[in-house]
Amino acid sequence: MGLSRRDIEIIGLPVDLGAGRRGVDMGPSAIRVAGLEGRLEALGHSVRDFGDIDVMIPETQDAGPGSLRYKPAILAACEALRIQVERSLDEGRTPIVLGGDHSLAIGSVTGVSGHFARRGGSTGLIWFDAHGDFNTPETTPSGNVHGMALALLLGHGDPDLVALGGRTPKVDARRAVVIGVRDLDPGERANLRRSGVTVFTIREVDERGMRDVVKEAIAVAGVRTSGIHVSFDLDVLDPEDAPGTGTPVTGGISYREAHLAMEILADSADIVSMDLVEVNPILDTANQTGMMAVELAQSLFGKRIF
Repeated sequence: MGLSRRDIEIIGLPVDLGAGRRGVDMGPSAIRVAGLEGRLEALGHSVRDFGDIDVMIPETQDAGPGSLRYKPAILAACEALRIQVERSLDEGRTPIVLGGDHSLAIGSVTGVSGHFARRGGSTGLIWFDAHGDFNTPETTPSGNVHGMALALLLGHGDPDLVALGGRTPKVDARRAVVIGVRDLDPGERANLRRSGVTVFTIREVDERGMRDVVKEAIAVAGVRTSGIHVSFDLDVLDPEDAPGTGTPVTGGISYREAHLAMEILADSADIVSMDLVEVNPILDTANQTGMMAVELAQSLFGKRIF
């Protein structure tokens, strides 16, 4: 499926309201500078760059409650992204959303879900992340919304964010998979265990191998769904391969494991959209992480060794 020609649309959301460290708002530029458009075109795809959606910056906003920082601005940004992702799919394109922090997935996945729901279908979700992103305002230690994004998409947390797009949950928990987790908050761990989400920790990746993990993830997210959205947080990678991310955790998946995952998804899954998030050029070395994001997108959309 990854080898077929696609009409791809790049959409940037330079949001850093949902994270604790500044700088991910420059992530879309870093990924573009690394040559995303040209490298996808070289694979035979038609690529359109929509540009960046305007996002309010923290300096102009009141952070608000400590358990839900910058909620109104994040809600506005995610609603704008939802509209553009849904439009892109309606026009027959494959949207790739560049972040920005992982709170943007509230908007991107809602857009994908809305597109298929209007056609009587549903969405599968594969979420690559070092963290569970399954906190709620009651369990969060930081109040950062990027640590709540997956929970919100599955209907848990702040009612306004949960209700984005007019329907909840956006994804059935039985069709959601997290891969690469190695850092969970205590309350978040309990939330995930109750949720019905399939979770492959880094230990399971080590023990079973990436091939088996991704094959099972496809079986979970791809059964009785209209397609799979891949949300890829660069902090799932080992910091040696991706130093430019705001919440690095040692012992992540390797360069080769990440590419293997993308290649298997390209071969075996119906991938309809993608997020590339948490690229922070301020913390990077010679745009290594931005280039990694581009290379992973290439593997997901058809690049092969031979």
